[in-house]
Amino acid sequence: MLVALAITAAGCVGGPATTPPISPGSSASPRDVNIIAKDYSFLPPEVDLVPGETVMLHVINGGLDVHEVVIGDPAVQDAWETAEAAAANPPPGPTPLVTVPAGIAGVRIVVESGQRVDLLWTVPADPGALLIGCHIPGHWAKGMQASIRFVEPNGAGVPALPSTQP
Repeated sequence: MLVALAITAAGCVGGPATTPPISPGSSASPRDVNIIAKDYSFLPPEVDLVPGETVMLHVINGGLDVHEVVIGDPAVQDAWETAEAAAANPPPGPTPLVTVPAGIAGVRIVVESGQRVDLLWTVPADPGALLIGCHIPGHWAKGMQASIRFVEPNGAGVPALPSTQP
């Protein structure tokens, strides 16, 4: 019994798991990528994408609050954080519309509690450093962020890509 326990424990120790091979999506056959928003995290906490592939993002809100997925570099994340903070605690009435300039908008998907929103998206071929965040007031500060790891179709990490962002 102790031998079996030792073997099981040994299998749980080690470095990070490698990404299994990915068949990159195309416009004719996009790859499904699921992102689950919960109060206050994303699953998975790291999303693997192949530069240039086309994916069908399935954003599922498994939390109680409205959430969003904003995909973009740090400047995009900062722009949405600033825009949404300005709309925090609105007076009674309709929720204010929040926007940022198109040049720094990134990708934004807003999902109500218990709903799923799908979006067809082509990953930039030279994406730079992208993150996923939720900027509903207070959510980013509570750690509602995920990273994006760029991989090759065989699952190996892509060497650091230079950003085309200014």
